[in-house]
Amino acid sequence: MSELREKITPKDGRPKLADAVRGAQIAAADRGDVVVDMKEADLARIEMLAQDLKPVFDEVPADDLQWDFAISKGQQPRLWIDSTSHVMMGRDRRTYRFVRDTRLGRIVVEESTDVRPISDAVTNYIAERIVERQRLMDGERISLRSDTVVRSASEHPAVGRSSSRGSIIASAPRSIVSEIITVFTWFAIGALTGAGVLLALFWDRLSPYF
Repeated sequence: MSELREKITPKDGRPKLADAVRGAQIAAADRGDVVVDMKEADLARIEMLAQDLKPVFDEVPADDLQWDFAISKGQQPRLWIDSTSHVMMGRDRRTYRFVRDTRLGRIVVEESTDVRPISDAVTNYIAERIVERQRLMDGERISLRSDTVVRSASEHPAVGRSSSRGSIIASAPRSIVSEIITVFTWFAIGALTGAGVLLALFWDRLSPYF
């Protein structure tokens, strides 16, 4: 009991109800390790951490969809922060372990038997990811269109749209005319070639008339 009082008593000597409740929950979870299933004890500790982090979760923008903020009640309960990081209990059933999956494998971000260091580590991780996302959203954008089109459209939006539309309309008749000329050219070449072949074949019969 004296150890429990040391955990929940702040430095100013005045205990707070929230700290007292947390201490009572930890004590109940410790008793649950023996009385009930280990899984239930792990789940109780994970829920305590989630309750401590709830104000942080509520401050995250609703349009930021990269976060999970959910508890999975599987064989080993976990508090999921996002798709790559979560908090689970260690083998001793009393140590919180904040881990993150990377390309090089799983790394331990923070490990402690107390809720507060894990809560602070998760809060800092969320802040870093939010700042990283803001930098990506506010970064310089490179257009995939030509500089001339982008510049003319940005300087004169209405003119750019009208001129581009007019150039498309004007290019259509030009392409048709060029195709017609090409067809007639090849037709003339074929006709002259055929006439030359016929003249060569029937030159003996036609020579008296020249």
